[in-house]
Amino acid sequence: MEVKIGVQHAPRELLVETDESSDDIEKAVTQALSEGGTLTLTDSKGRRTVVPADKLAYVEIGSSHIGQVGFRS
Repeated sequence: MEVKIGVQHAPRELLVETDESSDDIEKAVTQALSEGGTLTLTDSKGRRTVVPADKLAYVEIGSSHIGQVGFRS
């Protein structure tokens, strides 16, 4: 699952490729926002990304496109 995280006052977004389901990611985002803590996601290689919930601009949850090469019409 591909997750794009926009952080306030940061010119680039964070991109996390994770094995978690979209429902699990949505629950983690909702919980972080309601509690005012941090959003913590673990990527496919076991690395953790931690973002303060009050600095989140947006979170985009989408499917990963592994193996696509070339042009598509």
